[in-house]
Amino acid sequence: MSLEEIRSERLKKTVIIQDKGFESYPAETERTHSASEAVKKFAYLAKSKKYITLAGRILARREHGGSTFIDLYDGTGKIQVYFKKDLLGEAYDFFLQTGDVGDFVETSGDLFKTQKEEKTLLVKNWRMLSKTLLPLPEKWHGLQDVDERFRKRYLDLLMNEGVRERFELRTKIIKSLREFLDTHDFLEVETPLLHPVPGGAIARPFVTHHNALDMDLYLRVAPELYLKRLLVGGFERVYEIGRNFRNEGISPQHNPEFTMLECYAAFWDERAMMSFTEDMFLQLVEAVGKKENYKKPFARLAFKEVLKRHAQIMDYDKETRDTLATRAKQLGIDIGKQESKGKIADEIYKKICRPHLLQPTFITDHPIEISPLAKQKSDNKEEVRRFQLIVSGLELANAFSELNDPIEQRKRFEGQEKERAGGEEEAHRVDEDFIEALEYGMPPAAGLGIGIDRLVMFLTDTKNIKEVLLFPTMRPK
Repeated sequence: MSLEEIRSERLKKTVIIQDKGFESYPAETERTHSASEAVKKFAYLAKSKKYITLAGRILARREHGGSTFIDLYDGTGKIQVYFKKDLLGEAYDFFLQTGDVGDFVETSGDLFKTQKEEKTLLVKNWRMLSKTLLPLPEKWHGLQDVDERFRKRYLDLLMNEGVRERFELRTKIIKSLREFLDTHDFLEVETPLLHPVPGGAIARPFVTHHNALDMDLYLRVAPELYLKRLLVGGFERVYEIGRNFRNEGISPQHNPEFTMLECYAAFWDERAMMSFTEDMFLQLVEAVGKKENYKKPFARLAFKEVLKRHAQIMDYDKETRDTLATRAKQLGIDIGKQESKGKIADEIYKKICRPHLLQPTFITDHPIEISPLAKQKSDNKEEVRRFQLIVSGLELANAFSELNDPIEQRKRFEGQEKERAGGEEEAHRVDEDFIEALEYGMPPAAGLGIGIDRLVMFLTDTKNIKEVLLFPTMRPK
């Protein structure tokens, strides 16, 4: 039968249910126990012949003459339920006539063990809770089409083993991050998602319009500039876990909306944040039971050195913007005419070098052109006090000593605006309000950003970011 024919047949069953004086979608249920509770307390419930009510979805159905067994799943677990014609009479026939795999039903009775020692509920009464109109994918084939899995995550969660567990682990990872930060006296805060000036990262923003104010606003690309305003306001340690939006390409490591952790600590520098990041990372690995023998201190490698080792750029300082662009082209990397030397080097690093970094490694001393919010090194004004944590070829963290000099910050922003005028759409804008905040004084501080989605990818051994997003962005059919 086609899906449309199946749907038509099931619609007829909703009419049959209603003609019998029942509802196909009642609002209430009399459930007394979850499936997992019934299994856990089985000995007591079975011995006492206690009348209980279970509710859940039918995942399988097996008919044997006047008997029908179903597997009932309610989100906490699965239990076998036994419908017996001799006991139920017309209610048994009514179940066969109207019940399908996928339906939510309420079943009441008492517990016993079958000859095969399976814990089972003997049904003495039942009713429909939610009549399905479309069938679940076949049990033994599940939902195999990758595109459909991401579009119909609700079916993916039901039919494919391990998917639900991965998202439960994601929640555990975020909870562990919060606990670590709270233990270290960081305060969780919330900052705006709608920004009058896009900032906090080199990225192309999404644009929207506020009708009442008659002004364009930008979906947040990063919370950084607002969190640093809080340092100006006297908060010493703050963090936020929330969604960011960047109007960029989609790939196995990129989704237009994603979850970030950003935290800032006054009176720290990037070295203190580096040690903090090591401890946080090791605790997460332990919390999820990942079997890796990582130990601190992690390896440290300068940005220039990693280019030398893996891209054969032997002396970055002697390279010009054009020679580096030629090298990028030789490596199969498309470079825009407006891109700076530092941006070209970063593209080479991401495509050619980063995949070689398997063990936890801090990449340090990045070019100033790609770090408009980081402090310069005192011994080299072309580099900044920044690090990235790379593990298994994934960038898991980005951090630096925060630039708190308002004069230098304006100069950096204006340099970014020149790049923007030259066609660089991802360049940072001048944020006058943020510069004014800096002029009131921001203490020396370090900031850290961690992409939650990539972190979950690493901790669950997943290769595609869509596997760790419940509802990834997809092109409409």
